[in-house]
Amino acid sequence: METKPTEISSSKMFGGYNKRYKHFSPTLGCSMTFHIYFPPSPSSPSSPSHKFPVLYWLSGLTCSDENFIIKSGAQRAASNFGIALIAPDTSPRGLNVEGEADSWDFGVGAGFYLNATQDKWKNWRMYDYVVKELPALLAENFPQLDTSKASISGHSMGGHGALTIYLKNLDKYKSVSAFAPIVNPIKCPWGQKAFTNYLGENNAEWEEYDATCLVSKFNNLPSSILIDQGEDDKFLKDQLLPGNFHEACKKHNVPLLLRLHPGYDHSYYFISTFIDDHISHHAQALSL
Repeated sequence: METKPTEISSSKMFGGYNKRYKHFSPTLGCSMTFHIYFPPSPSSPSSPSHKFPVLYWLSGLTCSDENFIIKSGAQRAASNFGIALIAPDTSPRGLNVEGEADSWDFGVGAGFYLNATQDKWKNWRMYDYVVKELPALLAENFPQLDTSKASISGHSMGGHGALTIYLKNLDKYKSVSAFAPIVNPIKCPWGQKAFTNYLGENNAEWEEYDATCLVSKFNNLPSSILIDQGEDDKFLKDQLLPGNFHEACKKHNVPLLLRLHPGYDHSYYFISTFIDDHISHHAQALSL
């Protein structure tokens, strides 16, 4: 099976290229797709072997590797700053596990960026895929990327993924940001459903994938956390719970900029409005 990525599409945008790749993932046991936005290369003769820092984007429930690339408009700022965007999928696909597509908030399109411990869902190892397999694959196959200079961001379930992965791997990422993240999944229905099925009943394991719990252990941050949240988001009060994360950050002196925006919802209209601020936030941390 071909572990080396194969290009399956390419579209020019803001002088660079959106490219989609397919490869077999040993971590997940299935074929996976991901997108890379390559910004335009500097034409300066003094930088013939220029390498781009990378920003990983983790998408939310029901999404694939395409949503962010098609809808966010992040490529404009990424092109200006010279940052490559990496957008993986949100779960394994095509494994035909019984029940994997029965509900939109669990299984396919809902990997929650964890390593499942329950045997039925043993292929759901998106944490290892994002943290270990994908960066190694990029370093090996794309010499124009500098994977040692990386930041991470995401939306909703992907915001949860970005925050938890960043906090547990402060040596691997320069910065983190999120849009409407699920910051306290052990206290919300989405998280409780996913964690019960993927991780079983051991609540200590649940806390390893909860940003509000993790800030008590990992709080020596190199840069502040940026979170944008729409106040008209229908999931704000029962699923996202940003106030809980804000309180935990305050308690443990974790630098957090939580911006609440009147009138905005949970959609990509909201994300595209503020995405440039997030690219700028990461550019600063990546010393661009």
